[in-house]
Amino acid sequence: MMILKPSLLLGVAGFAVLAGCVDPYQYEDPNARAKGAATFGAIVGGVAGAASGGDDRLAKAVIGAAAGAAVGGAIGNSLDRQAAELRAQMSPNTQITNTGNALVLTMPQDILFATDSASLRPDLQGDLRAVAANLVRYPASRVQVVGHTDNTGSAAYNQDLSERRAQSVASVLVSGGVQSARVAAYGRGYNQPIASNATPDGRAQNRRVEITIIPN
Repeated sequence: MMILKPSLLLGVAGFAVLAGCVDPYQYEDPNARAKGAATFGAIVGGVAGAASGGDDRLAKAVIGAAAGAAVGGAIGNSLDRQAAELRAQMSPNTQITNTGNALVLTMPQDILFATDSASLRPDLQGDLRAVAANLVRYPASRVQVVGHTDNTGSAAYNQDLSERRAQSVASVLVSGGVQSARVAAYGRGYNQPIASNATPDGRAQNRRVEITIIPN
């Protein structure tokens, strides 16, 4: 087990603190997520450099932090561009969230499927085709498609329905040119609600398909 010298730990920690300084007006900065990704990359790179061994570990930590910041910043900027393109191409029914590390597209199932059906409505597949085209333009990512339901009906029924709906969405992405190896489909049934199932509005929010785009 490698133990870092106190001076080395102080150097790495100091760089991490400097990298992580938060501008009080960050919420006004359109590049805040890219900066956050760069900060995370700097910390990871610095620790990796410090752990690489040798008498020049502090220098390696600084170099690793700089390289990590560059990679993290590039990923953040790419996600910002990709999210902006998707928002311009898709209907307002789809919620697009940039977490800084991934994009999460939340699509209400009611606009994609008829009740109790896993067959996509042909007239409402435009958004999915737009997602597929976007993923083809940004190939350096993997995609998780997850189906969710409300709690109407049995757990087994809803689990099966959520799986089939996720697979239907994934099939459209693949038919749109996305490599099948990049796409995974899962069902969560009613186990991960985002609203109360006690109201019609809450149940409608819980009936959704989430497409998560994760950079490689």
